[in-house]
Amino acid sequence: MTDMRVTGAVRYSQDVEMEGMLHARLLRSPMAHARVVRVDASAVPEGVVVLLSEDVSDLGGYGPQIKDQEVLPQERVRYAGDVVAAVAAKTVEEAEEAAGLIDVEYEELPAVFDEVKATSERAPLVHETINISENDAAYFGIRPQQETNTCHLFRLRHGDLKAGFGEADVVVEETYHTAGATHVPMEPHAAVARWNGDRLEVTTGTQTPFNMRTDLAGLFGIDEEKVRIISPSMGGSFGAKTFVRTEAIAACLARKAGRPVKVVLRRDEMWMTLNRHPATVRVKIGARSDGTLVASETECWANTGAYADCGPGVAQKMGFAAPGPYRTANVRVDSRAVYTNLPPNGAFRGYGQMQSTWARERTMDLLADKLEMDPLELRMKNLLKDGDKYCTGETMHDVHFERLLQNAADAVGWSESRKNKGLCVMLKGMQTPSRAAIAVEAEDDGTYTVRCATTEMGQGAKMAMCMMAAELLDVEVEKVSCPDPDTDVVPYDTRTTSSRSTHMMGRALKVAVADLKDNGERGYGEVVDEGGLDPDTGQGVASSHWHQGAAAAEVEVDEETGRFRVVKLHAPIYAGRVINRPAAELQNEGSMIMGLGTALFESNEFAEGQITNANLSDYNVPAMDDMPIALSHELVEREGGEVQGLGETALPPVPPAIGNALYSRGIHVTELPISAESVLDAVDARDGRGDAWGKVGSEPISTDGRDDYAGESIFAFGPTREPPTPDNGSDRLSEQGLPGRVKTLLSSPFALLLLGTLGAGLLAIVVYCLLHRRGETEKKASSVPRLPRR
Repeated sequence: MTDMRVTGAVRYSQDVEMEGMLHARLLRSPMAHARVVRVDASAVPEGVVVLLSEDVSDLGGYGPQIKDQEVLPQERVRYAGDVVAAVAAKTVEEAEEAAGLIDVEYEELPAVFDEVKATSERAPLVHETINISENDAAYFGIRPQQETNTCHLFRLRHGDLKAGFGEADVVVEETYHTAGATHVPMEPHAAVARWNGDRLEVTTGTQTPFNMRTDLAGLFGIDEEKVRIISPSMGGSFGAKTFVRTEAIAACLARKAGRPVKVVLRRDEMWMTLNRHPATVRVKIGARSDGTLVASETECWANTGAYADCGPGVAQKMGFAAPGPYRTANVRVDSRAVYTNLPPNGAFRGYGQMQSTWARERTMDLLADKLEMDPLELRMKNLLKDGDKYCTGETMHDVHFERLLQNAADAVGWSESRKNKGLCVMLKGMQTPSRAAIAVEAEDDGTYTVRCATTEMGQGAKMAMCMMAAELLDVEVEKVSCPDPDTDVVPYDTRTTSSRSTHMMGRALKVAVADLKDNGERGYGEVVDEGGLDPDTGQGVASSHWHQGAAAAEVEVDEETGRFRVVKLHAPIYAGRVINRPAAELQNEGSMIMGLGTALFESNEFAEGQITNANLSDYNVPAMDDMPIALSHELVEREGGEVQGLGETALPPVPPAIGNALYSRGIHVTELPISAESVLDAVDARDGRGDAWGKVGSEPISTDGRDDYAGESIFAFGPTREPPTPDNGSDRLSEQGLPGRVKTLLSSPFALLLLGTLGAGLLAIVVYCLLHRRGETEKKASSVPRLPRR
């Protein structure tokens, strides 16, 4: 079966053309928070369709979990990039010019950008009221804190936290921050909308066709059956193309124009549409002197931006994954989704678990250091095993954390030397409860058609469905097809998120094929996973199917410049049973590389709420020369194992493994990405010099007035003890002697630029001297009297 992506035959949403179609452009606010005083579109030429707030004032709000979004803001904009008007014209160029002719007057209002500051009583409110959505994406108990910027507060309570810390011989506490990031799919957001009478049809790349159908139907006040969503293959998504993005504006423009309208965002607009949550996470862990964990406390602040999107869900998963895959008798978690005046933040590969895994796994190494234990030994002593109960109260099954962690450690030669090496182990939940349905149809020519709402975004979902169906039907895979999802045709599916599709649809497919064999024409299969958590206690079933992974990293560090390089990175992931090995391997590698980008340089930068690096020159993503010398992974399988989701699992453990590799040298970093400057500050702190030393004894983020607990309270701001290094431990960059240091210094970009400048200057001097000498020679020659010819 020839892959259409290889031949170039795939047609994406932005390739869709319709008769009479207009092209849209959006006008966005430059203000982070302002009242819209006046919008003047009188300069726009006739024939261009203009959409203003009064055109959509009859429509309600929408949003997957909190109903807080409007097609166009009716009173005020809430972030720099909020759309205040839209136009549609015959060409993109005409639409671009027309959008620039609209004049908007604003009255600036106070804004808040930091997720922790936004929770203070003095912070300006982004939304006065918080209303929970009726969309089934709001599948859990959302707890908005009215008259605050907290749109969801998730709590987890297990055991007696105060008594647990009272048992502890050592307590460590630290606060961490993860920057926001953008998804960078190569295909931007694109949608085409048209109306057939009172029926809306939208063609758009989306991971959530049925959620989108629900929101658009609610927005226009029509039955869901009157909204049709067609989802072609996507050129990447990573969570960006979930729920409603540009589709509501396209539908409103099409309604006013009476013609189809296409919206394709510019690259810079991607940063103004949806990003990953910046987050602050405070972790406090207590242990006995033998390394037994007795207490864990975590506070998370997830910056969901101006609109909640699926931020409550991100905060919830960030929270229930925060304690990690460890047996801990006493646990407390408070995790908040917080409004700010930044662009909206939502689903991103890892879905909150990366931010809390970074914080917890870094703190586990701090704890190991204070206990004078091997970080591997500390983790192994406390890891969950089959039959153990997680802090949510659910029993764990098919558990492989010990094997994964040991494999990761072995891959970097942990037993030979620990210096320059770091480890991480993690668990990630799948959406629970969850439902998936699929149909298999037998065609007259002996082929089969699989109909399901699982969307293709480059992960190989269609091929996986065809391969599983072919195996069950005992036919060649070429005899099975899987068309693009169309909500008029395919059965319901929760959505293509949470690395759930192959696991859930594979089980539903077995039921559908059995049904087909019984009736001969069409088989239908459906599976439902029950579960969920009490949002006030965190007790219940967080995940019917846990994703398990680990990572190990080895680094080289130049402590004089702060530059470091990841030389080895390995990630073992539990796969259960692999369906399509090449695709599964690519998923692992892609996750690891995204994790590398998070660790090294990916960060959305803002000035007064305005994105300042919304392009692929200033915003860096990993390139080939950023890759480790050795990047490897494992797909761990088990005889008789179920198919496991693995599209995200290798991302979250990568940054902590790298951070812990730096900490093996006493270099303690708390922020992602890890810059050379932060490494230098950490070296100064370790060695007791520089401004960083002044931070020793600084107060961590407030614990809401709660008393400290008994035991030795260690705040990891000061210098830390380096673990003993075996004789064969290598330091490559810092211990390579004077010649090596000189070589390293001369190879730095600054040194190369300086040497190049000096070289060019010397060359100019030489050329000048040569020309000057030649001129003098010619001058002297002209002054010598010539002899007469004979």
